[in-house]
Amino acid sequence: MKVKDCMCNEVCCVKPETTIKDVAKLMGENHIGCIPVCDNNNSLCGIVTDRDIILRCIACEKDAKATKISDIMTCNVQYCSEDDMINKAEDIMSQNKIRRLPVCDNNHNVIGILTIGDLAKNDIKVGKENVCNTISNICNSHTQNAE
Repeated sequence: MKVKDCMCNEVCCVKPETTIKDVAKLMGENHIGCIPVCDNNNSLCGIVTDRDIILRCIACEKDAKATKISDIMTCNVQYCSEDDMINKAEDIMSQNKIRRLPVCDNNHNVIGILTIGDLAKNDIKVGKENVCNTISNICNSHTQNAE
């Protein structure tokens, strides 16, 4: 199975200059916990999660109305291609302890996102054991990444 057969095609993206408050509102309105950050060429340049907002903004007493998302986003984002096999994406997620993986085209533009929820929904096609192993690898770590 390929990533494009499992991923979510509807992705909200923001620009680096977007305020943390606006990103948090967007997350709430769309019931999502992660938003890719794209530059002026719409290329992936970062990612921010609800956890990043809590730990890197609220806990550090930053002003969410004035602080840009680029100040707290994770750079050097792991991603995959829509034509990658799902096991490659699972490996990336497992090795990097990430629950959400942006899917980019050849121009590095975000065209989707693959989450552990997507894997779970497609567990019959992906393979229950593979999904369980991926989730276990992501969640049972002694160290936590920003994601």
